Amino acid sequence: MTVTIKRFHKEREPQSIEMRYSIELDAPTLLEALTHLKRTKDATLTFASGCRSSVCGSCAVRVNGKEVLACAYKVQEGDFIEPLRAMTVLKDLVVDHRAMARTNTLAQNFGTAHTSKPQTPQEVASFEHQSDCILCAACYSACPVLAYKADFMGPYALTRSWRYVSDSRQEQIHTIMDAVQENGIWDCTLCNECVPVCPQGIAPKQDIAMLQAKSGVMGYVNPNFGTGLDFTTSMF
Repeated sequence: MTVTIKRFHKEREPQSIEMRYSIELDAPTLLEALTHLKRTKDATLTFASGCRSSVCGSCAVRVNGKEVLACAYKVQEGDFIEPLRAMTVLKDLVVDHRAMARTNTLAQNFGTAHTSKPQTPQEVASFEHQSDCILCAACYSACPVLAYKADFMGPYALTRSWRYVSDSRQEQIHTIMDAVQENGIWDCTLCNECVPVCPQGIAPKQDIAMLQAKSGVMGYVNPNFGTGLDFTTSMF
């Protein structure tokens, strides 16, 4: 098979190039293919990887315009492989996750102000799935809003916000809800791009919609809707 890899090196000119490679392996995963290329053909090829079991998230990249885990994706003829979006590329397929990590801080997702009490199975189920996040950044990369609004918190931080808000032990729900109003839940277009790329089956769109609904119940107003119609002036 032949694949194309988008490579990046900030100290070379041009910084970004596309290189084609032939892979002589039988039905490899992308991570196996990248490891093979680095060992046998190009030792300068740089990528990230961890446990190889689809649970650490460190090997996430984009293939043919979609976010995948390299350790789980099976290579196909003609694949185009590139780094994740919305984050600074350090080298080749390795990106800087600090931008995404900062959104968690902006959303006040610390989970420290909570009380210890027994949880019913139903209560645990309300936030258990969101806790399965493996920090792969696939949802963050897939989000189209970040392309034109870099200060948007993004699906990673907001789905984590819902994890804490829906936890009955959490004592400072208002702190989190206050934090996600600006550059947060109301900037999400609910386009669903983040949902199919999550390797854990988490649905950030649904979590953000739940945050929007809870905001309405708590008295918050979507600033994009303005203040409504002015009925003091005749429209005729």
